[in-house]
Amino acid sequence: MTGRILLTFNPGSSTIKLGLFALPQAGPPRRIGRGMIDLKRAPLVLHITEGPQTVDIPLSAAPAEDDLHDVIRETLDWLAHHFGTAEIAAAGHRVVHGGDRFAGPVRITPEVLAAIAALTPLAPLHQPHSLRLIRAIGRIWPDRPQTASFDTAFHRSQSDLVRRFALPRVLFDEGIKRYGFHGLSYRSIAGQLAARDPALAAGRVVVAHLGSGASLCALEGGVSRDTSMSFSTLDGIPMATRCGALDPGVLLHLLQRNDLGAPEVEDMLYHRSGLLGVSGTSGDSRDLLASDRPEAREALALFAFRIAREIAAQATTIGGLDGLVFTAGIGEHQPAVRAAIGQHLAWLGVALDGTANGANAFRIEAAASRVAVRVMATDEEQVIAEEAAGLLAA
Repeated sequence: MTGRILLTFNPGSSTIKLGLFALPQAGPPRRIGRGMIDLKRAPLVLHITEGPQTVDIPLSAAPAEDDLHDVIRETLDWLAHHFGTAEIAAAGHRVVHGGDRFAGPVRITPEVLAAIAALTPLAPLHQPHSLRLIRAIGRIWPDRPQTASFDTAFHRSQSDLVRRFALPRVLFDEGIKRYGFHGLSYRSIAGQLAARDPALAAGRVVVAHLGSGASLCALEGGVSRDTSMSFSTLDGIPMATRCGALDPGVLLHLLQRNDLGAPEVEDMLYHRSGLLGVSGTSGDSRDLLASDRPEAREALALFAFRIAREIAAQATTIGGLDGLVFTAGIGEHQPAVRAAIGQHLAWLGVALDGTANGANAFRIEAAASRVAVRVMATDEEQVIAEEAAGLLAA
């Protein structure tokens, strides 16, 4: 194909999701392909989806601990070959943490890159992945623009009352506060809901982003008012391997033990807790749903209970609940999890239609439900592309 392409990068803890978007003369960017690299595989494979076609391309490069230059260069060479004469004109990046510095997307300059790097202590397990990608693109294409879209930016609309911990005020001023994450996903859902169901979007809605990382966000008129993740991506509801909300006294107790230091506790909270920790077997809810072990049942029951309790808490922030939206891998594809959450929220007026829920339909509430319930696919890469295109046009 010919024309200009925008390339988006959405890094996870062990994967890099790529989006390829055509940049038309008018209108929003149009997706033309998807890619994914699983950094845990050896050798690496670039998985490309273009419409109904899927291509797996082995990569000879291997990632270094602090450098993805060779992997990205080989990936860009393959993309150029796969998409013919099209020019990759710019790159847009998802960056987890923008702190209080970034309230929206920005073009990446040396000053911006330094500011993103300075926020690494606030997101030590996520920020370095974005920095490696930005630096790799900058070395390969020093003259092409790059943009950053921040997960935290969507939640800057929350009040200080919501963002504050009950700690000495000086710590809030130093940046110890609730930031919230998954903002690009929530921005995607807010925009889609406004287009598909504007009356509901104008009301009080809680969005449940349920994947291996999971959080909730309370929207009022499409604007973020509360969210379950806070200072870090550990807080809120249990996740695949992360603990969710935890009594800080537990941390003090663990850190005072002679056999555990801060690195061991950090590894436990991020990688050995959540569904994996409770079940003892897997952090993948699909495995647990297929298991008849009581520990697997308990892990799923705890997951649903904590989610329902947090939904009720966020309804307090926005003064009621008009709608509930499920999104991300678990939210979009696992009726049993949605049903369990709905049962806990029956007192709030939530009732699911069993047939619609089982089919992963868009509308899954029963006729008698006082709360609208939707299932929607999130699209973080589309948000990154639209924000990048807007910056490039400006």
